[in-house]
Amino acid sequence: MNITRENIDALNAVVTVNIEKDDYSDKVTEILTDYKKTANIPGFRKGHVPMGLVKKQYGKAVLVDEVNKLLQENLNKYLVEEKLDILGNPLPRMQEEFDWDAETFSFEFELGLAPEFTVDLKENEITQYDIVADDKMIDGQIENIRKQYGKLISQDEVTEDSEVTGVFTNEEKEIEENATFSLDKIKGKRNLNKFVGAKVGDTLTLKTKSLFNDDHDLMNFLKVAHDDVHDLDIEVSFKINEANTRELAELNQELFDKLFGEGNVTTVDEVKAKIKEDAERQFVQQSDQRLLNDVTEGLIENTKFDLPADFLKKWIQSAGEQELTPEQAEEEYTKSEKGLRYQLIQDRLVKDNEVQVQFEDLKEFSKQMIRAQMAQFGQMNPSDQELEDIAARILSNQEEVRRLTDQLLSQKLLELFKEKANLKKKEVTYENFVKEVYGDSE
Repeated sequence: MNITRENIDALNAVVTVNIEKDDYSDKVTEILTDYKKTANIPGFRKGHVPMGLVKKQYGKAVLVDEVNKLLQENLNKYLVEEKLDILGNPLPRMQEEFDWDAETFSFEFELGLAPEFTVDLKENEITQYDIVADDKMIDGQIENIRKQYGKLISQDEVTEDSEVTGVFTNEEKEIEENATFSLDKIKGKRNLNKFVGAKVGDTLTLKTKSLFNDDHDLMNFLKVAHDDVHDLDIEVSFKINEANTRELAELNQELFDKLFGEGNVTTVDEVKAKIKEDAERQFVQQSDQRLLNDVTEGLIENTKFDLPADFLKKWIQSAGEQELTPEQAEEEYTKSEKGLRYQLIQDRLVKDNEVQVQFEDLKEFSKQMIRAQMAQFGQMNPSDQELEDIAARILSNQEEVRRLTDQLLSQKLLELFKEKANLKKKEVTYENFVKEVYGDSE
């Protein structure tokens, strides 16, 4: 057997595999001899079928099967030995006049080669946000807590500080949903004025467009799909069944104990410090996610290299269960190109910086996640054996292993970016972070 490679250019190559009779003949003869022993052909006793008849009936199929096995086995071995970094899979070149009656066979495969490039984490400056909880946010949280634990006082008439409960209806859209909300969620004076002064039992007619400050409230209260809610512009009725105001709970030791456990917090200043600490711990996750996104986008944008686009489009055409048209393959390639570029960049970062996900790392990572999930359900101190047993069950599932590996790899890359990327730290309040990053409030 002889395998040769012709490099068309830096990103494309053709591998030719030549298979001689000596490569497959012994194996084909061995298989046919076994067939002869067991063949059940009318007119012949079992084990006494002439070899010529066995070859005529089974020879071609055995030959094709054996040659294909040799082809795949040796092509894969060649790619590994030559350390060829290929994209997709080798694509066989069609041969119109291929002859299985010949004794030697030649097969050609097109290869798409991964590009050579370097990744410079220092090239572009990226903002790393340090999100702090300011006094405005902390005071707002305290007021929300006081409302939550406060006393509910029934009203006959709606006021600006009311919390109303009622039913939204719209016959055409088949909407009939109960909802409870405070009037600070209502957007604009015109809408607010429809509520203020209304009495329990009244029915208001409202336009859904710009009804709430946050469209997600509209989605939750009317049970409308996320994709539909932003453009929803219909008329709804809202019948007021209840109007209540809340007498704020006192900031006393009884409330502190409910919030943080008996005796753990004893002053308002300690409450504020605890709220600040908890909020900023959560902000780290958002800041880290934004950093990961920004570095990723920057690397994709600024790490320049070519791809074997024509090869990849041909490969996409035939890679799925159903063959795509050239137009469909072009569309799929356009959709996946950005992801492919980042995958190559990520692979380069992992290799250059020796980033590894070992099984022990994965097990410890899964145990941390399990511990956090159990804490949410009040199980604060699971035993090591419990964690070991649950982690073992999770890691026996290959799909879970793949998912956790991706998460842990992202975490390790984030640590790499914090260490080596060109970062500019910026302290912001959460409100300003949302405005700066998303352009508006959530």
